[in-house]
Amino acid sequence: MTRPTMEDVARVAGVSRALVSLVMNGSPKVSEQRRKAVLDAAEQLGYSPHAMARSLASRTSTVLGVMVSDLHNAFFAEIVDGLDSVARDEGFELIINTGGRSASREKRAVTSLLGFRPAGLALLGPVVPPATLAMAAEQSPVVLVARSSRLSTLDTVNDDGEAGSGLAVDHLVALGHTRIAHLDGGVGSQAPQRRRGYIAAMRRHGLTPWVIPSEYTDIAGAKAVRQLLAGDELPTALVAANDFNAVGAISELEEAGLRVPADISVVGYDNTSLAGLRHVSLTTVDQPRHEIGRLAGEALLQRIRGERTSPVQCLLHPSLVVRSTTQARSTS
Repeated sequence: MTRPTMEDVARVAGVSRALVSLVMNGSPKVSEQRRKAVLDAAEQLGYSPHAMARSLASRTSTVLGVMVSDLHNAFFAEIVDGLDSVARDEGFELIINTGGRSASREKRAVTSLLGFRPAGLALLGPVVPPATLAMAAEQSPVVLVARSSRLSTLDTVNDDGEAGSGLAVDHLVALGHTRIAHLDGGVGSQAPQRRRGYIAAMRRHGLTPWVIPSEYTDIAGAKAVRQLLAGDELPTALVAANDFNAVGAISELEEAGLRVPADISVVGYDNTSLAGLRHVSLTTVDQPRHEIGRLAGEALLQRIRGERTSPVQCLLHPSLVVRSTTQARSTS
């Protein structure tokens, strides 16, 4: 079966296609009788106007493009939820794709979204080079989430990653830990900020930083732990790149016969829904994910409406959520 068209609605309603178009666009120039006839015909046929076609016809897009760095990470899903709540209230729909944490794939994803002629773009955790961001901003209002930029054409909404890692280190030091390793987020968004925050906090406490290369995945967390297990000395605590990285690390530690937190304490980052599960109960740094999405949506809509041209840089302060994967260092 083919999708019903505006011509089909016009035929069933006994009116012109132009009149159907006026009804679908909410024109006040149509009589109530004819409006009812068109809407009844549309309901009978199961017709609904295609958002993209409507945008092209009116030259006013009601579509917002969203590029998500990693669809496997629930952190981004919660941000999209906040963004969607703002968009829907203003009559916008989201088109979502992903770049899979690859700069080349992300560039193709951004180009694909621009092909829909969106009213604006939200790029969540992008790893593309600045030139790609600048190109996108020339064609559409753009807001970056979990990525900083100095371009005046871009708005940004970020968590203070340096402060967040500092909270994790301070918590572990207060529990008596001194050998604290950081499983690094690699090229992931906000990984440099989290790394800098960890190093600064360790030095503030007079401790030697211990950075282990890793990424924002559970597989990478497990691999980093295997590297630690192959060394001469183990840390007593880990500050993981994010929650998924932490879960992978914990799994590998337990596979090796080590107890968390009795032998090694672990802190994650993001406070995703995964961290709060009873059998995970991960101590983690919390980002207000829904609020981040809401602020990103509001910044984008301000640009779309032409309410401002100067950039907005929102920096939200994280907090620490203490659960069951950290405890005082054993002196035995």
